[in-house]
Amino acid sequence: MLKVYAAQLLLATEAGEGAEASGTDLLLPAQSELIAGIIAFTIVFLVVWKFAVPALNETLVKRQAAIKGEQEAAAAERAEATSLREQYQKDIANAEAKANEIVEEGRKDGMTAKADIIAKAEAEAAAIKERAQAEAAGERERAEGAMRREVASLSLDIAEKVVGSGLDRSASQALVDEFIAGLDGAQA
Repeated sequence: MLKVYAAQLLLATEAGEGAEASGTDLLLPAQSELIAGIIAFTIVFLVVWKFAVPALNETLVKRQAAIKGEQEAAAAERAEATSLREQYQKDIANAEAKANEIVEEGRKDGMTAKADIIAKAEAEAAAIKERAQAEAAGERERAEGAMRREVASLSLDIAEKVVGSGLDRSASQALVDEFIAGLDGAQA
C-alpha cells in the first residue's frame, strides 16, 4: 500500500508541474510552506518551552504546596477534633462517675437518715411504752389502793353488822389495812 501511495505521489509531482492540482497536491503543502511551517512551529515551541512551561511548572508547584498545606491543616484539625472528642468522652465519663458517686452518697445519706429516724422512732416508742407501763402501774396502784379502801370499808360495815356494836372506826381501819398489807407481803 505504501508503494502505491509513493508511486502516486511521485507521479503527481511530475505531472503537477504544469498541470492542474490533483488530490495528493491538495494534501501535501509546497516545500517552501513546509519549511516555513516547521520553522514557525519550532519558534512557537521554543517560546512556549522558555516562558509558558516554567510558569506552568511554578503554578503546579504552588498548587501542590497549597494542597499539601491544606492536607496538613486538615490532618491537624482532624487530630485536634479527635483529641477534643477524647477529652469530651473523658469529661462525660468523669461526670457520669461523679453523678454515680453523688447518687451513692445520697443513697448512703438516705440509709443513715432512715436508720436515725428508725432509731428515734424506736426510742420514742420505748419511752412511750415505759410511760404507758408507768402510768398503768400507777393506775394499778391507785386502783389497788381504792380497792383496799373499799374492801376495808365494806369489811368494817360487815363487821359492825355482825358484831352489832359500834367499833372504833379508825382502829378497825388500821387493823384491816395491816391485814391487807400482810396479804400483799404473802403474795409477793
